[in-house]
Amino acid sequence: MQSARLEDLPEVLTPAEAARILRLGRNSIYTALARGDIPSLRVGRKLLVPRAALERLLKADAR
Repeated sequence: MQSARLEDLPEVLTPAEAARILRLGRNSIYTALARGDIPSLRVGRKLLVPRAALERLLKADAR
């Protein structure tokens, strides 16, 4: 697995991309998105996760 810095990722990620970064399964990522644990936005039928939301989430957990 190639490691990447968060800054190198696109501005928005699909749930599958976010799940890979967070090492979560498909059901876990969708559950977290539905509960609002991971901020997301919906564009039409597509669900997207802003990279900035992941950065804030990971920084908050590090504290």
